[in-house]
Amino acid sequence: MTAQHAPGPPPTPGSDTPHPDGTPPPGDTATPPGNAPDAPGADTPRGGGADTPRGVGAAAQGGVGADTPGEQGADTPRGGGADTPREQGAGTPGGGGSGTPGGGGVGVPREEGAGTPGEGDGGVSPSSATPLAGDAPPEPVPSSAINPAPLPDPVRVKVLELAAETLGRLPGTEVPAPLRRVARFEPRRRARLGAPQIAAHLEADPEFREKVAELVRSRWPDLAAGVAAGAAPPAADPVLVAAAAYLLRPGDWAAEAERVRAELERTAAAEESAAAQRTASRLRHELASLKEDARGETERLRGELKTARGEIADLRRRLHEARQRTKEVESRAEAAATEAGRLREAAAHAQSTADTEARRLRGRLAAAEAQLEDAKRATREGRSLADARLRMLLDVLSDAAAGLRRELSLPATIDRPGDVAVGTAVPASGAAGLLAGVPDDDPGLLDRLLQVPRLHMIVDGYNVTKTGYPTLPLADQRRRLLGGLGGIAARTGVEITCVFDGAEVEAPLSLPAPRGVRVAFSSPGETADEVIVRMVRAEPPGRPVAVVTSDREIITEVRRAGARPVPSAALLRRLERA
Repeated sequence: MTAQHAPGPPPTPGSDTPHPDGTPPPGDTATPPGNAPDAPGADTPRGGGADTPRGVGAAAQGGVGADTPGEQGADTPRGGGADTPREQGAGTPGGGGSGTPGGGGVGVPREEGAGTPGEGDGGVSPSSATPLAGDAPPEPVPSSAINPAPLPDPVRVKVLELAAETLGRLPGTEVPAPLRRVARFEPRRRARLGAPQIAAHLEADPEFREKVAELVRSRWPDLAAGVAAGAAPPAADPVLVAAAAYLLRPGDWAAEAERVRAELERTAAAEESAAAQRTASRLRHELASLKEDARGETERLRGELKTARGEIADLRRRLHEARQRTKEVESRAEAAATEAGRLREAAAHAQSTADTEARRLRGRLAAAEAQLEDAKRATREGRSLADARLRMLLDVLSDAAAGLRRELSLPATIDRPGDVAVGTAVPASGAAGLLAGVPDDDPGLLDRLLQVPRLHMIVDGYNVTKTGYPTLPLADQRRRLLGGLGGIAARTGVEITCVFDGAEVEAPLSLPAPRGVRVAFSSPGETADEVIVRMVRAEPPGRPVAVVTSDREIITEVRRAGARPVPSAALLRRLERA
């Protein structure tokens, strides 16, 4: 069967159309010295090939690269070869993939990638490829390799696949020089991109063709033996049989290729006939279904038309009623507009009355404000007199206090009891009952104590740090505790004394204390517990004192002296929260 195709592309620079003066076009190569006129690359004017209808073959007979029906056409590399429309199927002698007398090569359909420069992944054509360093120039194709008929497309593709696989298996030294670049392609792309070169060399190099035939013999020995003997196995694939016949070249290989062509055409015709019958049956079924659908659609539309007519009558009735209601609404709107005009006049009169009343009230407000200012001025004058009398009384009291201080010879400043207690014990009775109703484990105990005016909070330093930071060195324990106490003193203004046991340090320390925090170390031979108890007893009766410790002995002593004990854990919680 012959497939219909659009005409081929317009002539490109380098095509074989002669110039008006008879000289070959630029880019084409004239017949090289020593080559036959039908060698690859020879220039043939447009139409120089035989005008053979597509499906019979090109002017060149035989060769796997001859033009065949389908998508083949004149498979000429860009820049050289024949520029013949596809309808003619004319082959160009020497074109890299067209059917050429004596050297066509295994051309492939254009959709498989005919290795033209600038297409695909770097495919090259025989007429445009530049040999690599060390590659020999392509060998001329002898004119004696003329075959009786072109191969069918499936056979051509199979031959190219076998040749590409063989090319990949050959050692580098055995790869033909024109095919060394093709051999570097990936195996899955070698047959597609290197098809023109492989095809040309299959026709030109019997030795290479014999190596491909060896692959057939090793893979299908029974098939190869049958084809060589002229009796292929009946159940063998006809495409594989024709490819083996082309490669093995028995005496009747051309007849075998023609037989396969005829068989493939018969198979294709039978498949097309069956497909046409199936299509006709499907179309008949679809036509009957469409007729049935059309009848149903007609009945449905008739019903819809009847319904639509009823709806139109109903809409006309409703439209008449709507017009009547519109007239009624318009008359009510006119009455409302008249009423609105009357209300606007009444509102304007009310606004005028309100403005007059507002002016009168503003006048009264101004008079009231003037009276208020006079009253404030009189009040300020009376208060100034009272302030002057109070200031005079305070001055008299201050002078009396100063005279009494001079008479008693009292010093200008006195030390606090806590300052005195660090150096000298002063017996004093304690003040009991500080937050007596709050238990020691109450979470808010310390916060409430810090709000008591003039509170003195004494902290058992190491008792707190060894409870909260037992893993830190002593110096870091002291530094961390004093930093937290400084924050509490800054926020609350409470007098805070932190007492450390002097026996824990090797030498007397001069530890910088935060603002508002007094730091004391016990003297040699004295414990911090004794210093804390002495400081509590030194406070005057009635002053609130809180001692932060978890030592039961200290708790008993300070409670007896009138101070309120606070657990160390309460202070640690307060420091963490701060």
